[in-house]
Amino acid sequence: MKYEINKHKWLVIIFFLMALLVVSCSKKEKIEKPLVALTQYVDPQIGSVHGRWFFYTPAARPFGMAKLAPHTNGYNSAGGWGPTGYDDRHTSIEGFGHFHEFQIGGLVFMPTVGSVKTVPGTLEDPDSGYRSRFNKPTEHAEVGYYRVRLNDYQIEAEITATERVGFHRYTFPKTDEANLIIDIGHKQGESGDVTDAFAQLVNENEIEGYIETYPEYVKFCDPGKRVKMYFVARLSKKPLAVGAFKDTVQNIDVPKTEGTDNGLFLRFSMQEGEQLEIQTGLSYTSVKNARLNLNVEAAERTFDDVHNESKVVWNQKLNNIVVEGGEEKDRIKFYTGLYHALLGRGLASDVNGNYPMADGGIGQISLDENGKPAYQHYNTDGMWGGFWNLSQLWALAFPSYFKEYLQSNIDLYKKRGWLHDGEAAGVYTNGVQTNFQGLLIASAYNVGIRDFDIQSGYKAALKNELDYHDRNLGNGKYDLSYFVKDHYIPHKDTIISNGWVFNFGASHTLEYSFSSYAVAQMAKQLKDSISYKKLISQAGYYKNLFDEKTKFIRPKLENGNFIQDFDPMKGWDGFQEGNAFQYTWYVPHDVQGLINLMGKQLFNERLEQMFTAARKSMFGGGSEEIHSFSGVEKLYNHGNQPCLHNPWLFNYSGKPWLTQKWVRTICNEFYGTEALHGYGVGQDEDQGQLGAWYVMAAMGLFDVQGHSNSDPTFQFGSPLFDKISIKLDSQYYQGNALVIEAVNQDPDNKYIQAAVFNGTPVNTNWISRKQLMKGGKLIFTLGKEPNKNWGVQSLPPSMSNLKN
Repeated sequence: MKYEINKHKWLVIIFFLMALLVVSCSKKEKIEKPLVALTQYVDPQIGSVHGRWFFYTPAARPFGMAKLAPHTNGYNSAGGWGPTGYDDRHTSIEGFGHFHEFQIGGLVFMPTVGSVKTVPGTLEDPDSGYRSRFNKPTEHAEVGYYRVRLNDYQIEAEITATERVGFHRYTFPKTDEANLIIDIGHKQGESGDVTDAFAQLVNENEIEGYIETYPEYVKFCDPGKRVKMYFVARLSKKPLAVGAFKDTVQNIDVPKTEGTDNGLFLRFSMQEGEQLEIQTGLSYTSVKNARLNLNVEAAERTFDDVHNESKVVWNQKLNNIVVEGGEEKDRIKFYTGLYHALLGRGLASDVNGNYPMADGGIGQISLDENGKPAYQHYNTDGMWGGFWNLSQLWALAFPSYFKEYLQSNIDLYKKRGWLHDGEAAGVYTNGVQTNFQGLLIASAYNVGIRDFDIQSGYKAALKNELDYHDRNLGNGKYDLSYFVKDHYIPHKDTIISNGWVFNFGASHTLEYSFSSYAVAQMAKQLKDSISYKKLISQAGYYKNLFDEKTKFIRPKLENGNFIQDFDPMKGWDGFQEGNAFQYTWYVPHDVQGLINLMGKQLFNERLEQMFTAARKSMFGGGSEEIHSFSGVEKLYNHGNQPCLHNPWLFNYSGKPWLTQKWVRTICNEFYGTEALHGYGVGQDEDQGQLGAWYVMAAMGLFDVQGHSNSDPTFQFGSPLFDKISIKLDSQYYQGNALVIEAVNQDPDNKYIQAAVFNGTPVNTNWISRKQLMKGGKLIFTLGKEPNKNWGVQSLPPSMSNLKN
């Protein structure tokens, strides 16, 4: 008996040890499971014919400060948006720039051979300056790296980057006339006029300095403020000589330059195949911090180390969403879109947590127990329309970044008193003037991201929607007083500084109604009943511009009358970057309310008419004109933000199979894999928002409400891949992973036949986001013909069909 007991005890012990071994092995397997090689599907050239200044930056890390890129047309003597920096159709390069952000640009290096030239020349006449021709086959771009051969000088140029340090490697032919041109004094791309630029040679092989600019959007958003960029460039070889220039005027043996239109040139003697390497630390706060960033991030790292590490870093980020199956071209579209969503907003803070403030001072991010910054501060374009793509994607797969992005804005609010809708090195750079940052704060709270300064964030969001006093352009919403007091914004020209004229009362009325709803939902959860009542009332103000006669949203004059000679297809007439036909659908928080006003039959008839007609023009992106506003006077314009929720509206109108059809068709026909036809033909990828839209659509998930509801949902489309695995951040979500599978996946099978989540049938075309974030498996069965009985039992939430 004793033997039997001991035998039993040993069996228990052996079983327990085996269980521990299994758990240990499974944990080890989980830790050491290799990443899927996803960077192979990213093509930086896609859409690069008409990309924005900050989007062709192949030598960069996710959300990095150092965004290095070749410039084919970066040198900007014109006003407005100016050159995009790089155009895939061009065949000559004028240099390699370091700073590429909204309204920020500067510091260009160009290696040359022969006599020194100090102006870049032109695309039409490269020989008029130091510009060099190149052959397309010698050009290679990938995530974190770029290489090209400069034909005119027989130099191979390579660039890569860490978060705050740019790395250059130039391989020269044998020559005693090797040069490095450092241009600091000329306007670059979207950036503004250079008002001051300084550089000097120090420590025999370092160039340190700064560039100060006055961008167009700073001029009318934050008059008098400046954007300042600092740098320290460390060269692998001491120059034999150094000189300064101001345009074509050269001063030999002058190691310092200050002013505008200026720079330095360095002379070297090089052997055949000898390489000049440059490590450039960047900062928005000081030369001292630029050197600190350089010393920390470049310490004991070679160019090849950084290149290889960049690929690993990008691959780690991309592996947060792993797709399997489907067509290769769709994987290329998917991961290039995801890459763009992780590229457009860059660090503004240094390794020690310093960041720039508008008064010229230096802010300090709190440090954690290890002495490292608790979060990062970021530059950013506005988030106009970003809640239909970027913020949904960030919240789903990169919530910690979304938190940091919001906290950056809240920090600026605490210093300046208002939320920004665009920031460049601490100053306001808002270009669209609708300011959806309050909505973003509320949406993050709604989805459970709550490790930011909620108290300050909520105060800022309330102020953004309710307080119209002491506003100016760039902070808050400049025309909010009309909305709060008159319950709509009138059709009238608003003349602002520098001669800018706005007349967007109708679209702003719709947008402010939407953002009011979002902050109302946050107020409700925080038990602020007084603010909630004000905000939920404002959320219904869109109805004040609905014209019962035409069944369109129609601009009103200050006297309360609708405008005469109304043409719903006329662009820019009361509607920002769109027309009445496009904007009438812009009631994302209350689609049911819009259906009630318009009538369900007309609602569906117009939607179907819109997409049938839009397909003929490639959904607004098929114009021969390469211009982001070419679709402003069309029925639908996928190349711009106001329309991006429209194909999902059939989920609300009882015809979800048409959402499945048109979303899939847009993915296939608007999006491409070429430099020109990447995002329509020459359309505006802008904030990475078109790429992020594709990512969400390809997964079959989208929220028309932009997570503005207190209990957000996802509405369904049909996934493009056999399997999609989304890593869920355990800091924010209960589950470890959400897996989406598509049975019968095929290009012809675009229609959902049935859906199951964790073994339970889903008969609605939407699901609670909280439910999905518990993790598990969502399975769609697809087919060639629509199942008109599926997904029509219960409509997604709207303000009008919820108890508020």
